Amino acid sequence: MRIAQVAPLAEAVPPKMYGGTERVASWLTEELVRLGHEVTLFASGDSKTSAELVACAPEGLRLAGIRDHTASHLAMLAKVRERAASFDIIHFHLDLLQHAVFTDLAQKCVTTLHGRLDLPDFLPVYHAFPQMPLISISDCQRCPMPATANWLATVQHGLGRGLCPFDPRGGDYLAFLGRITPEKRPDRAIEIAKQAGMPLKIAAKVDPVDEDYYRAEIKPLLDHPLIEFIGEIDEGQKAAFLAGARALLFPIDWPEPFGLVMIESMSAGTPVIAWRNGSVPEVIKDGVSGIIVDSIAEAVVAAERSVTMDRYEVRRYFESRFTAARMASDYLDAFNRLLGSSGGRQSAAQWTQSRDALRPVQPGLQRGGAFG
Repeated sequence: MRIAQVAPLAEAVPPKMYGGTERVASWLTEELVRLGHEVTLFASGDSKTSAELVACAPEGLRLAGIRDHTASHLAMLAKVRERAASFDIIHFHLDLLQHAVFTDLAQKCVTTLHGRLDLPDFLPVYHAFPQMPLISISDCQRCPMPATANWLATVQHGLGRGLCPFDPRGGDYLAFLGRITPEKRPDRAIEIAKQAGMPLKIAAKVDPVDEDYYRAEIKPLLDHPLIEFIGEIDEGQKAAFLAGARALLFPIDWPEPFGLVMIESMSAGTPVIAWRNGSVPEVIKDGVSGIIVDSIAEAVVAAERSVTMDRYEVRRYFESRFTAARMASDYLDAFNRLLGSSGGRQSAAQWTQSRDALRPVQPGLQRGGAFG
């Protein structure tokens, strides 16, 4: 199959530092190439891929200091449009702009929505272009969308090979990984660590829009012997950071569409302690790969309990559900369904049934065996 992958230009693919969507686009692209498909990646020029790369900006726009990405994305869409006839499928990882440009090619275009959909700002686009096929990354992500949305499938993320290797030992600290932002609730993580009497390491970036929140709400909480603020880390540092933790704290206060850090943590064998919000109940198997909580008091108990959780079971659960191979298989099924139908529209019952049927259960992991 000839597949175009159209990634955001905010970061390189894969990103040098923070960047969830770009990482998923990279893992999917590499897996599709490995499976023998002809893949073209539209991304920034500093991206690294085994697919054909079409550079649409010299480097990732965030690190280049470009704040408004609209013009660059429109220029990229023009390049995609020029080559549209050479692709069987054009897969967008952008939220909005492509819907107005590719309406006449809806039968071969699909958009994975990576972000939150519970804000009213973007809904007019989905009302205006109901013919454009969409893929969600969790079931809960769909809830705020109009009934006219053309859902093709739900495809949960899968982690690329060997990125967060399994560590059967773990460590003695709690981990918080991501961004310093109100909806991620780093303040909750700090309070949990203090009440549990456990060290907390915070590896997180602070976007300019969150500087005031960081300075007013979080920085005053960091002056405590149990709390260590590391800052933004890269991919190599992340693997060791997660593997060395006793548990990952995921105390979100918003309808998280997926939560990539949860499966990265599970890949390392590190259980996740997460609030019951958004996709959390879809990603975590409570009591096996993590513990789902509803309060700080419950999270403190979960932190103490996490030391007894079987890290082999955490990794085994990851292998059964969240690999890039499974993700690519699900996407290929969705692509083929789109090409073989008049628009690919799926009922709620159909997309749930097909998603569950396509998840391969991989062989169980053996203690003492090799973990990638």
